[in-house]
Amino acid sequence: MKKFLALAMALAMTASLAACGGSGSGSAASAAGSSTSGSAAQGVASGVEDGVLTVAMECGYAPYNWSQPDDSNGAVPIKDSNEYANGYDVMMAQKLCDANGWQLEIVRLDWDSLIPAVQSGTVDAVIAGQSMTADRAQQVDFAGPYLYASIICLTKADSAFASAKGLSDLSGGSATSQLGTIWYDTCLPQIEGAQIQTAAESAPAMLMALETGAVDFVCTDMPTAQGALVAYPDFKLLDFSGSDNNFEVSDEDVNIGISVMKGNTVLKDALNSVLSTMTADDFNDLMAQAVAVQPIGG
Repeated sequence: MKKFLALAMALAMTASLAACGGSGSGSAASAAGSSTSGSAAQGVASGVEDGVLTVAMECGYAPYNWSQPDDSNGAVPIKDSNEYANGYDVMMAQKLCDANGWQLEIVRLDWDSLIPAVQSGTVDAVIAGQSMTADRAQQVDFAGPYLYASIICLTKADSAFASAKGLSDLSGGSATSQLGTIWYDTCLPQIEGAQIQTAAESAPAMLMALETGAVDFVCTDMPTAQGALVAYPDFKLLDFSGSDNNFEVSDEDVNIGISVMKGNTVLKDALNSVLSTMTADDFNDLMAQAVAVQPIGG
């Protein structure tokens, strides 16, 4: 699959990745756009010449993506597996494929392997809930956004922090989030007096830390929280939007995009030709569909 792409791309930077990843200055969208200048002359292949869009994701980050044992609710087979992938990312990937006349192939990879895979040409794209940060835009080009994800906190409904009205009300509480994310690196430090614990290796591990009482609250994005409330009805969502006592984040932190190889303007433009026709309400409606069919514990 797409083996003709230059092997040297595999040696590109593998700096920290994140579902809503590390912060950076400037506009990620602008950085991604400017990086493609003159790329056509370099002969970067689109990767979909064979009519197949190969997409990488964790298949374990509900409601963005998860694995399940059958093809119910439009799930797609996971390559080299007897399982199927579903979730918002799969639904969006299928929509993009249908619009462009491609077949969809899903590859399951660990989080830290996602961007290296698209850099090396092992996969054509990463659709996995990645924020469009300037740091990432130095490694890949972005199509999108394909979702806008605000930052919130989750706590237990019976927690002493359940009535919090702003970040200052969380002072003194213990907290964690997913490793390598802006949730952990940028947002949690904004809570003065928070006792920040070791980062969780994954979103499910982060949620389990809250469920088991290892921490008082976690920081994540709205879609992840909405999915978590399905699996953990004893959680309470803390949304400080509209308050002066809220997280300070930039557009690049909450704009979720699709990673493609640097210079792959053909694929990027094909994806954007579909995404540009969709509104934030369209994205939210599709996410609601994903949450509705998410397996309990997914």
